[in-house]
Amino acid sequence: MTVILLLAYGCPTQAIVHAFGLDERTVASWQQRAGKHCESVHKEKIEQGLLNLIHVQADEIWIKMRGTVVWVALAIMVPTRLWIAGQVSKTRDRNLIDHLMEQVRRCCKEMAALLICTDGLAAYPKSIMRAFRIKVKNPYGVGASRKEVWPRLYIGTVIKYTAKRRVIEVVRWMTHGQWRKAKKLLKLSKGGKKLNTSFIERLNGTFRERLASFTRKCRHAASKIETVHAGMYLIGCTYNFCFPHHTLSKSKAKGGFGFSCTPAMASGITNHIWSVKELLTYKIPPPPLPVPKERGRPCSKQQENLFIPKKPVVRLRKG
Repeated sequence: MTVILLLAYGCPTQAIVHAFGLDERTVASWQQRAGKHCESVHKEKIEQGLLNLIHVQADEIWIKMRGTVVWVALAIMVPTRLWIAGQVSKTRDRNLIDHLMEQVRRCCKEMAALLICTDGLAAYPKSIMRAFRIKVKNPYGVGASRKEVWPRLYIGTVIKYTAKRRVIEVVRWMTHGQWRKAKKLLKLSKGGKKLNTSFIERLNGTFRERLASFTRKCRHAASKIETVHAGMYLIGCTYNFCFPHHTLSKSKAKGGFGFSCTPAMASGITNHIWSVKELLTYKIPPPPLPVPKERGRPCSKQQENLFIPKKPVVRLRKG
């Protein structure tokens, strides 16, 4: 547990190897197993379609690996600072954003009002609309049903122009939906007065700080994309369940809850702060058994009656 806790706090693998006298492959194997388990916990506790997200922000960061670069797309629930989705890909394209938005869709309540703020990547608007659609029957009663975008879905785009590593201009506009209605969701989520992506950018900094392979410049970059994937879920689950959030833990006068609170507690997923041991020993319920297939030709009612004798088989003799 100590090794996993150090990995979750951003301790490099080489430091753990020298401190505990372990083999580097052993530490990497533990990280892979912990990340796989955290992914199962995330699917069981968060991706159940029960969260009223209200306001979501999404962004991508690049991760330097040995000889290549991968992209990690993340999404955060602004009202409770809950990390809800993450995907890893070698390319920053539509496929990456499609998988990210499908994961966000699995967390959200059906047909709930939702504001999504992103950067200027062209793949975002159409990917969001594809993910948040419902089937609607043909009003004329003929033909297949069609898919329509949620009526209360709002998409905001924020683009920052920089010069000499400083932001000189910020452009905001509504890609889908009305600003008047999106402003109400922005106020309800306490996500600022204007469209922004500051919360997801702060989460990006947390991920880079707590995982050694996520830093921009390091001497021990990851060599496999599976390592980045496992590390992302390890950091994300410990962030959601194990570490109290500074903003959420402030006093009620300053907009917090007045006690040590994690994003999972603020979202109503749990009622206490989890330890790393509790997270790693959480038992995932097995999936439901599949319905057995009916084999053979189905019997009609007449054929079923043929097997029922009309008279008793044993006959009683007189006398």
